[in-house]
Amino acid sequence: MAMYNLKINGSVKKVEAEADTPLLWVLRDELNLVGTKYGCGIGECGACSIHLNGTVSRSCSLPISSVNDQEITTIEGISEDGTHPVQAAWKSVDVPQCGYCQSGQIMTAISFLNENLTPSRAEIKKAMHPNICRCGSYKSIEEAVHIASKSINPS
Repeated sequence: MAMYNLKINGSVKKVEAEADTPLLWVLRDELNLVGTKYGCGIGECGACSIHLNGTVSRSCSLPISSVNDQEITTIEGISEDGTHPVQAAWKSVDVPQCGYCQSGQIMTAISFLNENLTPSRAEIKKAMHPNICRCGSYKSIEEAVHIASKSINPS
């Protein structure tokens, strides 16, 4: 076991864990940040997506030893009141069905829109499809990302 300083959602948290413990389990089990979900455990589905230094990353495949002192943002750190443009777009389109993949989808969308302020529909589809939605809400997800892009960059 070792001590780690995690910069999460704007504050530093000290946690003790084995070096190979996935960040996902530290977030959920040690810090009670349960918005980040477990899906596949191999970094393929996207349910565990967080931002690491501003870039979307899969927390289920990141050992805690690899993230010490880096900036981590979880879905809980996006906005206190759910008013981030991507979250607002999600609500306007009524995207969630079961909701399980939503935090990972939102984290992916935010990271994508931070890199591409004026994406085409094809670019949105390509950026979002590595994430799996068990309910098949892909069209609604793509529409919400499109709306969010217009809200972030109204020109």
